[in-house]
Amino acid sequence: MLKMKKISETYDMRVFTDNGEYFGDVEESILTNNKVFGWRVRATKNSFLNKVLGSAKGVIVPHQLVKSIGDIIIISKAAVPSYEGEPEKGAKGED
Repeated sequence: MLKMKKISETYDMRVFTDNGEYFGDVEESILTNNKVFGWRVRATKNSFLNKVLGSAKGVIVPHQLVKSIGDIIIISKAAVPSYEGEPEKGAKGED
């Protein structure tokens, strides 16, 4: 049997990647023609998004990248912005 949720039940739901990394919290759903188009995910204190985005508030994750919705939302790793960390010494012509 297909279990259905109200969209209002997903607000503030925790979002994780399929690697198990905490991504952020759902802030809002984006609807077009009575279908879910995407999810606005806010960067929270200990989330991966907070590390990657710095001062930005969050990202929009297209619904096609959502793998599962239950007690949490699981998204594909493809939704994760690339994170390169600290620049290496010697980059950009530095010695």
